[in-house]
Amino acid sequence: MIPEFSATAARPPKAWWWGVIALIALAMVMLPYYVDIALQLDLSIIFVFALLALSMGFLWGYAGILSFGQTIFFGLGGYAYAVLALNTGMTGLPFLGALLIPVAFSALLGYFMIYGRISDIYLSVTTLVVTLIFEKSIRSTSGPEYVIGSVRLNGQNGIPGVPGLTLPWLDGAPLSIEGVFYLTAGAMLLVYVALRLLLTTRFGRVIVGIRENERRMELLGYDTRLYKLGAFVLAGGIAALSGVLYALWGNFVAPEMFNLNQAAQVVIWVIVGGRSTLIGPIFGTGIVQYTSNWLGTVGVGQVTLVLGIVLMVFVLVFPRGLLPTIGDAFGYVRRRVAGRGAAR
Repeated sequence: MIPEFSATAARPPKAWWWGVIALIALAMVMLPYYVDIALQLDLSIIFVFALLALSMGFLWGYAGILSFGQTIFFGLGGYAYAVLALNTGMTGLPFLGALLIPVAFSALLGYFMIYGRISDIYLSVTTLVVTLIFEKSIRSTSGPEYVIGSVRLNGQNGIPGVPGLTLPWLDGAPLSIEGVFYLTAGAMLLVYVALRLLLTTRFGRVIVGIRENERRMELLGYDTRLYKLGAFVLAGGIAALSGVLYALWGNFVAPEMFNLNQAAQVVIWVIVGGRSTLIGPIFGTGIVQYTSNWLGTVGVGQVTLVLGIVLMVFVLVFPRGLLPTIGDAFGYVRRRVAGRGAAR
């Protein structure tokens, strides 16, 4: 049993935790005043991907469901926003619609998989297959006949010119780069806090119990299928939010959002950071994205190959992820110090 599941995650956050969150929020508010636009863009995309990793970290680490389908909802969110915004000329309602469409699809897909009681491995395979279906389907829409309203899907070329989000207090002007930074940072922080608090509720405790022993939870009278479906839909909604923010960040959507490589990367982010924590996927995303960018800037030809080797070594050295391993090391040192103090 992973200690955080049974001990830390179920307890309400302490005062120092809220203090750290407040300091992080303050740092995010002040950061654009001290860094250039390029770094704001780089950080914004890390925040977007961190949301996607959070959806996987919650679903896999706490509900025990390994899904390769988070990129389905990621891509659906981005494409739904692009199509709705370009067709209507608005951005507020399309933003909400782009969240509802992937959530509805995740509820449909999750219902058939979870209530069909397919095993965990077949659930992972099913989500992988659906991801491939979406990617291949979107790539095959290059012809002029593939139109939704007045918007051409453009196949593998994607949809350019996605409108930026407009807010009433900005007099209808789209969000600037700084505004997108605040939006992505705020969304990531709010989702993290919301998931952390969710784990302290009855729903969160039941989800963790199902992960540890689903049969026992059924014998206690819980409808485990309903709780697992709820976790699956919630994770799908978070991934959809990440997809919408990705479309706003780059003003562009493409089939790569559904890509199998993207689906695998999400798993890697969670593994590197540690799936036994919520903060782990965020750190994992930052580490992997920074390493990828750094390898590209130093002129490494095969970035994917080098990164893959580095990650293999990383996983072998830190099998539980970076943050849980660091936590274990601090716990070991603390116990040794306490033991020596007691012996004296």
